Amino acid sequence: MPTVFTHAVVALGAARVLHARPQPRRLWLLTALCAILPDFDAVTFKLGIPYASMWGHRGFTHSVAFALLTGLVVAGIGWRQAPRSQWWQRAGWLALATLSHPLLDMLTNGGLGVALWAPLSAERYFFPVHPVRVSPIGGGFFSARGVATMLSEFTWLWLPTALAVVVARLAKKRKPG
Repeated sequence: MPTVFTHAVVALGAARVLHARPQPRRLWLLTALCAILPDFDAVTFKLGIPYASMWGHRGFTHSVAFALLTGLVVAGIGWRQAPRSQWWQRAGWLALATLSHPLLDMLTNGGLGVALWAPLSAERYFFPVHPVRVSPIGGGFFSARGVATMLSEFTWLWLPTALAVVVARLAKKRKPG
C-alpha cells in the first residue's frame, strides 16, 4: 500500500484540481481522512483475521461499496443541515476520496490485491502495471525499505499530483472572467 501520507496527498491534490471554488476547511480535513480510512483494516492483523479474508487487509474496506457508504455517512455527519444538492455533491466527493485509496493500492507491487467489488466478490485486483513499492507495515517503515517506498511514491504519485495541481492553477489563471 502507499503510505497514509500519500493517500491523503493524492486525494487533496485531486480536490484542488476538481473543486473550482474555495471549499470549507472541514471538506479538506474529511477528504484526507476518507482517503486514509480504508487502511484502518490493518487492525484485522491483531484480531487474527486472515489477510486473504474479505474482512482482512485490503478486503471490504477497500471496496467500491465501502467507499459509497463512507461518502454517505461522512457527508451525513458533516453536513446535516446542507441543502440537498450540496449534500449529494459532498457525499459523492467523499466517496471518490475514499475510493482513491484502493485504486492507489492497486498500483503497488505487493500484497494480495484489492477486493474492489466486495462484498459481491472476494476476488482481488491489481492494475496491469504496479510501479509503486508496497509500504512496509509498522516499524519497518523507518528502514531502507521505507525510504525506497517514499521515493517510489514521490516519483509515481506525489510528482504527478503536484503537476496536476500546478497545471489546474495555471489554467484557472488564464481563464477569462
